[in-house]
Amino acid sequence: MKYGICSDTFPGWNVDEIFDFAKKTGYDAVELASYSFCNSIADVTAPERQQMRAWADAADIEIAGLHALFTPIPGLQPLYNCPAGLQMNSLDPGIRLRTKDYLKELIRFCGEVGGRNIVLGSASARSIPEGMPYEDGWRNSRDMLRECAEFAAAYDVVLSLEPIHAALTNFINTPDEAMRMVRDVGHPNLMWMLDCFGAYHQGVDIPKAIRTHGKYLAHVHMNDDSKSWPGTGRIDFPALASALKDIGYSGYLSVEVFDLSPDPETIARKALPYVRGLFE
Repeated sequence: MKYGICSDTFPGWNVDEIFDFAKKTGYDAVELASYSFCNSIADVTAPERQQMRAWADAADIEIAGLHALFTPIPGLQPLYNCPAGLQMNSLDPGIRLRTKDYLKELIRFCGEVGGRNIVLGSASARSIPEGMPYEDGWRNSRDMLRECAEFAAAYDVVLSLEPIHAALTNFINTPDEAMRMVRDVGHPNLMWMLDCFGAYHQGVDIPKAIRTHGKYLAHVHMNDDSKSWPGTGRIDFPALASALKDIGYSGYLSVEVFDLSPDPETIARKALPYVRGLFE
């Protein structure tokens, strides 16, 4: 098991500062949100990518991958923005093409800095718009994800499809729906990931979903229904941990919060002992 924390927990911090603090606090990895260090991943130059990897190596910490690909996490105040107008299921084919190209650039960046997972959440940027039949949106997304999964294989990166609860998107809300897409794409570099907050608010039986689809589970966001770190709300994390143990999960458990109170340092220091205690 590897314990990580998301970079957008630390607004205004430099990436090297995040790496150093996470390592000193006891984490194994940092999961990057591009809007915590750039407006567009395409603007990050090759030397800057090399520098980021060197910072991680110097801190002896892993880069778990990327999340919040097309839109910032709701409620957090980003230092930077994501590129405007990206939408997987736009009625405009040109926008869909630009979104696919940007996803490929995110994959390339992830591989070049040594990351493993591309968490495909970004609820509003994947919703099916009014006027587009659901199955058309499904085919658009399937074809895009199939092409991008093939691209990701060259960088040893996995696309981790995140089910997001229906209050935020009308497209892929449950692990069952995510697995339908995973099977439809049929490529080993597309899997699904579990966001505990989203699954709870969708009414998912989380331990059952883990045991049912555990073979294809690539990544886990550890957050409570309180929008804060695990153990501060109502999610039954001991039952969730038991299910992860049953399937032999050994990937990242990445702390992701949507409420930055009281402060980043406290969040990081409180979350890790609780999560670690579930498994060790």
